Amino acid sequence: MNMKAVRACFIRATALFVTLFLVGCGSVPMVSATAPAPPARTAPATVVSPPVSAAVIVQGKSRWVAVPWSDLPGFSEDTLFEAWNAWIKSCEKAAPPWQSLCGEVRRLSISDDQAQRAWMLERLQPYRVESEVGDSTGLLTGYFEPLLEASRMPGNGFNVPLYQPPHGLGQRKPWFTRQEMDNLPEAQAALQGRAIAYLADPVDALILQIQGSGRIRIAQPDGSQRWTRLAFAATNDQPYRSVGRWLLDQGLVRDASWPGIKAWLAQNPQRVQELLWSNPRVVFFREEALSELDAAFGPRGAQGVALTPGRSIAVDPLSIPYGTPVWMASQGPQTSLQKLVLAQDTGSAITGAVRADYFAGWGPQSADLAGRLRQPLQLWALWPK
Repeated sequence: MNMKAVRACFIRATALFVTLFLVGCGSVPMVSATAPAPPARTAPATVVSPPVSAAVIVQGKSRWVAVPWSDLPGFSEDTLFEAWNAWIKSCEKAAPPWQSLCGEVRRLSISDDQAQRAWMLERLQPYRVESEVGDSTGLLTGYFEPLLEASRMPGNGFNVPLYQPPHGLGQRKPWFTRQEMDNLPEAQAALQGRAIAYLADPVDALILQIQGSGRIRIAQPDGSQRWTRLAFAATNDQPYRSVGRWLLDQGLVRDASWPGIKAWLAQNPQRVQELLWSNPRVVFFREEALSELDAAFGPRGAQGVALTPGRSIAVDPLSIPYGTPVWMASQGPQTSLQKLVLAQDTGSAITGAVRADYFAGWGPQSADLAGRLRQPLQLWALWPK
């Protein structure tokens, strides 16, 4: 079987696996609250691309230092074709100077790792990403897409609304807090008729808002069930506050994971609203159809392209422009990552030079990985020579 056929089989197998997984999934994934919760995705920032090929590049909040390829740990071992789909996605919204190289990137999608690696060595220059004061070690966290059961109408235990942006959202900044949304007639009037769907658990709704997007399964009138995606649309412009940190600061729990939070709520049901109100930030969603092809990728990130599990990261676009291929190295107590990723997303808490949020995918395993990711990080931006 030639390489093109192998790749085609791989893509078909991936899509089939995702489809079968979504049909059979009935559980709700949890994510640890001990790591800082990944923020909702935000709109792209206007950034200036760095100049082509220089020994040192000052890029917004970061400083890029040219290094030899031998400095990149594990570069000779990565399965590069897994990252090529993410790279091709970035080429859908390519900015200079990547536009001139995207034709070569697309042609190399049917090549083997050896040819792809040789092309990178010839055409790109690696730069170690540092802070303005020269720190080259930062922080890696993770995020994922929750999978949740939902209902179009309230009732039968599904009473927690997920809203699209309310009427007049842009006329008031910041908009109402979570607590005000629950209590003020003016806020409730603006939300009237804006519910997309309803969940059974308010903590699941909070998790969905923290991750910024997710997939919900809704029963249809004919008795079938259909998955749809809720993508980030807007926020109320209020600051994010961790409910896990709120519990820890009051000495109410020692385990601030989502299972720990839910266990505490089961013992203290009268304090559910108090816990939720401790985080004033609310995310509003838009509904997107989820075809079989869409199901193989994540939501659209801030670059405007679909995220690829394990190969997309959120960055500070003032330090690393969207669409930049990045070599990432991160070693933690349970997870070691040395791989090629693409800068395709951002978030309000993802700021600074050496800072990334790793898109883990969807489902329980991805939730577990995203929840435990809080570990040192090094980044190398790969830029055209």
